[in-house]
Amino acid sequence: MVVKSELEKFGLHPGTVTLGEAEIPSELSPQQKLELNERLQELGFELIDDRKTRLIEGVKTSIVELIHSTGDLPKITFSEYLSDKFHQDYSALSKLFSEVQGMTLEQYVITQKIERVKELLVYDELSLSQISLQLNYSSVSHLSKQFKKVTGLTPTHFKQVREKKRIPLDKI
Repeated sequence: MVVKSELEKFGLHPGTVTLGEAEIPSELSPQQKLELNERLQELGFELIDDRKTRLIEGVKTSIVELIHSTGDLPKITFSEYLSDKFHQDYSALSKLFSEVQGMTLEQYVITQKIERVKELLVYDELSLSQISLQLNYSSVSHLSKQFKKVTGLTPTHFKQVREKKRIPLDKI
């Protein structure tokens, strides 16, 4: 909504605005691009104009949407999913991603999965076994090891720390 509002303030009427993407029916002048980019950066966004960066942003958005969607992840590997979605060889996507982002595609996926695990642990609606199944981990042990490697905490300790910081509503 923020991006759409800003585009409209610039006299641009976007066709569609979705996570990570806005479709503008007309070409922007270099001055318009500069001004729009400055305004978007003030709001924590950026204007992406080259093909490689757009592709990488599309890959990142697809991973985030897939991992953070409700329900179980599909039983397809991320490499197959991304290759099919972007009609490119996974190794080429992976190499480009590493060059642009400074981290591997696998590291990005793991980071997003761990963020989703944290979210689900905080909600406290699913057991660790259920979270493990939902996010296609081979076992609870694998999830726990990966979680500890990324966060420095076990999932159980993370949950305990979060609960200690929470103040029940009746105590506020």
